[in-house]
Amino acid sequence: MVRIVGVEIPNNKRLVFALPRIYGIGLSLAKKICEDTGVDPFKKVEELSPEEINKIEKYIEKNFKVEGELRREVQANIKRLIDIQCYRGIRHVKKLPVRGQRTRTNARTRKGPRKTVATGARRKAGAGKR
Repeated sequence: MVRIVGVEIPNNKRLVFALPRIYGIGLSLAKKICEDTGVDPFKKVEELSPEEINKIEKYIEKNFKVEGELRREVQANIKRLIDIQCYRGIRHVKKLPVRGQRTRTNARTRKGPRKTVATGARRKAGAGKR
């Protein structure tokens, strides 16, 4: 396995599909990296020469924030929103969707599994009919 920016990239995949394993690089950015460095995007990672790997790694380090640096920046942005107590920050604290999605139904990814609440009103009403 090849290590680029501290991330092991699988050998059996083509370069353009292997680069998105790095946090902060998606498919379109992977295509742009291959184009700008002059490396064939459909070459398998195991077929890359050490010079090509170095060229890609230097290009990524020079031009993009990826992995730990990007994660820290995202966390710092969320912390700033929480500190200034804006609407988005409050939504982060409550673990609810931040960008205006509905929460009456759906939002299960953010809210977690359902917490069923037993209603006592039905039981009391039903007990009197005996």
